[in-house]
Amino acid sequence: MDILSQDIKYLQGVGPSRATLLASELGITTVGDLLAYYPYKYVDRSHIYRICDIDSGMPYVQLCGQILSFESVGEGRGKRLIAHFADRTGAIDLVWFQGIKYALHSYECHQPYIVFGKPGVFNGRIQIAHPEIEKAPADIRYEARTTGDLFSAETAEAAVSATFSKGMCPAYNTSEKMKKSGLNSAAIAKLTANMLKAIAQPLPETLPAYILAQHHLISYDEAMRNIHYPTSSQMLQQAQFRLKFEELFYVQLGILRYTKNRQLRYQGIVFKNIGDNFNGFYFNHLPFQLTEAQKRVIREIRNDMKSGKQMNRLLQGDVGSGKTLVALMSALIALDNGCQACIMAPTEILAQQHVATLRQFLSDMDIRVELLTGTVKGKKREKILSDLLNGAIHILVGTHAVIEENVLFHRLGLVVIDEQHRFGVAQRAKLWMKNDTPPHVLVMTATPIPRTLAMTLYGDLDVSIIDQLPPGRKPISTVHMFDSHRSKIYDLMNRELTFGRQIYIVYPLIKETEKMDMKDLEAGYEEIRKAFPQYNVSKVHGKMKPSEKDSEMQRFANHETHILVSTTVIEVGVNVPNASVMIIENAERFGLSQLHQLRGRVGRGADQSYCVLVTKYELSNTTRQRMQIMVDSTDGFEIAEQDLKLRGPGDLEGTQQSGMAFDLKIANLARDGEILTLARQTAQQVIDSDPEERNQLNNVLWTRLRQLRKSNINWGAIS
Repeated sequence: MDILSQDIKYLQGVGPSRATLLASELGITTVGDLLAYYPYKYVDRSHIYRICDIDSGMPYVQLCGQILSFESVGEGRGKRLIAHFADRTGAIDLVWFQGIKYALHSYECHQPYIVFGKPGVFNGRIQIAHPEIEKAPADIRYEARTTGDLFSAETAEAAVSATFSKGMCPAYNTSEKMKKSGLNSAAIAKLTANMLKAIAQPLPETLPAYILAQHHLISYDEAMRNIHYPTSSQMLQQAQFRLKFEELFYVQLGILRYTKNRQLRYQGIVFKNIGDNFNGFYFNHLPFQLTEAQKRVIREIRNDMKSGKQMNRLLQGDVGSGKTLVALMSALIALDNGCQACIMAPTEILAQQHVATLRQFLSDMDIRVELLTGTVKGKKREKILSDLLNGAIHILVGTHAVIEENVLFHRLGLVVIDEQHRFGVAQRAKLWMKNDTPPHVLVMTATPIPRTLAMTLYGDLDVSIIDQLPPGRKPISTVHMFDSHRSKIYDLMNRELTFGRQIYIVYPLIKETEKMDMKDLEAGYEEIRKAFPQYNVSKVHGKMKPSEKDSEMQRFANHETHILVSTTVIEVGVNVPNASVMIIENAERFGLSQLHQLRGRVGRGADQSYCVLVTKYELSNTTRQRMQIMVDSTDGFEIAEQDLKLRGPGDLEGTQQSGMAFDLKIANLARDGEILTLARQTAQQVIDSDPEERNQLNNVLWTRLRQLRKSNINWGAIS
């Protein structure tokens, strides 16, 4: 067994207890896992501060001194341990609220220690809570024993600089449970140091020599050693670039390899004809002129469906950009070639909306559109299933109900998946497998996806973008107001209600603070009823039964209620062109993409519409920046890019449901777009130059890719 596969408990400084903690908290079970647990930052540990020079505004400080005494304060949960720590120039307090027994057992009075942490102030005294502490270097300890005194800060700094290479020390993320057990960042750093000493031989290379030369990459061994303990800032940069490139390269290589294999394995139904259904609709029933973006996308879809390859295309477009019309015209091509089409939506009310829209578009044509949801039962359901199987139904629209095993098609040629991030990969697979020959797949989303995220989350799909709104749409006017401006907000509402328009008011609903949020919504609902007694007010939230929720939303769509107080359940919901105002309470608690989605609920008619972002006055600079981005821009793609930069890919809504079968350990899609592009280009070159995977120079690639794969399921073929 090689050392990287060795159980972590056998590494110096670990043992069974720590091994269990590392496995449960960080998923680290082998030496190789620890090697791939990268620092999140590096701190300069070469400088020693004098206690008399520090203040609470410093980000972190490093001190050299000794503990004079310990003091236990408080009882029960409020109990804390204070160590009075001093150097030649003064004293501060070291404080523990947790891990008190560990601290008392581990640290002694009148012994020289190096202390590292962030200074703060409590009761007028400077303190460091939960500091990192380790024994001072050996020469300081010797001097302290022989003279009974401590070195000066300058002398201690020289000794510490010799201990910490170039002063750049790794900092590792750890959990509270680990810190309680003494397994903090400094302890992890010691383990990684022991690990690198134990790995005597150079680590085997994971990229072919020609790729290293092409991109001037350092070796894998150099990169791994310098990512933990960089010998210089230049070597740290080279190590980071090498490891980011490799991580993104293998993600892209896997995606492109799956795409190639799918194209070789699955032949698509060839749609040769553009016939009476498509032409009749286009020339005689098209309700308005297509935008140039819609025409371009329809051409791209048409070329896919006649190519003989199975189409797997992602259609991105802002709310109101005309994706449904594109989906319909794609379905008409399927009908012209003797096939059926199916549209799957995430909610019943959205499915109903699609059916109403399609039937309105096709009102003068002999095309049957039916709805299948969980509430369709009895003889009506039996009739739909029968007519679907015999081909009498041309377009089926439904929710998850369409993927049930007893839902069978006569000949399914096109699957359209709306708001696809709300479906799991396995759910989409069931629909995809309802034909002997896989149907063409069109995935639609109104959530603009940044380029780097799309390249990774949906890298196996071809991407089409509708980047124009239909003519006649007025841009939504967005304003940021503080909750102290309630009278101005009510003036706007009164004016629009007087004109006969309708209003959304949205409150956040976050699981961790659900009770507080529900209270906010209920209080807001009662306040609005009192402020606007002459108007009907309804409320919708996720705790309601689906039938109750749909009923309230339908009442709003039918103009029976004038103001809808809701949580974000209306983000994807009914189309109400008469609604002209969207008020978002506590807007600081939403991401930019979600704010943009909510804003898209209005602006669907010819009237001027408004979005009011309501926040408290005390906001961070980042939050003020986010609000300003919303005020300044209505471009969903620009907003999505900004959201990615501000929040990172892990926090963007939808990414966890999107089928992302990998974890990025060092690369960041928000910051490493150029590296991602380079990695994808390199991966594409490998696929193009070695399609049969027979080039011996690439053996290391395919071996490494197999090691990295988490599953044998080819999700790339169905996502």
